[in-house]
Amino acid sequence: AFTPQLVIFLHPGASMSGSDASVAGPMRLRLDLSYDGTDFSGWAVQPGRRTVAGVLGEALATLFRRPVPLVVAGRTDAGVHATGQVAHIDVDPDGLAALAPRGLAGQTGNGADAGVIGLRRRLAGLLPPDVRVPVIGAAPDGFDARFSALRRHYRYRIVCSDWGVPPLGRADVLAWRRQLDVHAMQDAADPMLGLHDFAAYCKPRAGGTTVRDLQRLTIARVPPPAKDCALIEIDVTADAFCHSMVRSLVGALIAVGERRFEVDRPAQLLAARQRTEHISVAPARGLTLIGVDYPPDAMLADRAAATRALREDPCDCGGLER
Repeated sequence: AFTPQLVIFLHPGASMSGSDASVAGPMRLRLDLSYDGTDFSGWAVQPGRRTVAGVLGEALATLFRRPVPLVVAGRTDAGVHATGQVAHIDVDPDGLAALAPRGLAGQTGNGADAGVIGLRRRLAGLLPPDVRVPVIGAAPDGFDARFSALRRHYRYRIVCSDWGVPPLGRADVLAWRRQLDVHAMQDAADPMLGLHDFAAYCKPRAGGTTVRDLQRLTIARVPPPAKDCALIEIDVTADAFCHSMVRSLVGALIAVGERRFEVDRPAQLLAARQRTEHISVAPARGLTLIGVDYPPDAMLADRAAATRALREDPCDCGGLER
């Protein structure tokens, strides 16, 4: 199974005490979070809709008594899950220190370290059970959750059976009644690796580039969760993803797997660089963001600057599947 590599981001110089706050200004925190996207209308805040950023933002505003802007590695769409999402926030160190549990205040070396522990515990109490923030820490200099990222990893899971999905997998596995030819799907996937214009696999948006570096697209059967139930995992890695790109790729591969498409058809559609009705977008429920990779600390700022120059467009998706 593919295991994403996440950079350890805590470092000795990252913390600051309350007495340093007046000089250093806000403190940047990295948040590693996960969520079940079933009941969310995606990541981004939308009026009148329940979203991950909305729920998390409300909890942070309650704790810091002011709005706390969230910058995320990428905005997932309605129904898409995450086990490796990354975000950052900038907070007042004094406000963070005020969240320290009474038993830890003054015992961890500085108020910010204890404040991080308090923030994590308080979020656990305020957030609903379908979103969790298991890791919070001081971000290295130059860290930007969106622009510093090197690559993103997604996994799409499909169960091929005529009786559906095992109950414990019903939220994050797609049920497919017909069997799929995994070998044909992999043969179709291989020619699409590399730097290409993926306009054919992205929903149209005004502006923003559709050129992406697809670094991994593998299809594999894994030990089934139940008898006569074939579980297929599609792992997709790229420097960034445009709107609906992962689910469109999966939709084209499914068409190959059940022999509605010839093996070379997905690559032909890619070469055409034009969105077509022949590509179906796979349902959101089977898709999970499983990891985001970042460079070593010393390279974070340079990576952010280079990425921002390419993708800082209001119509760009921020590097992840929408």
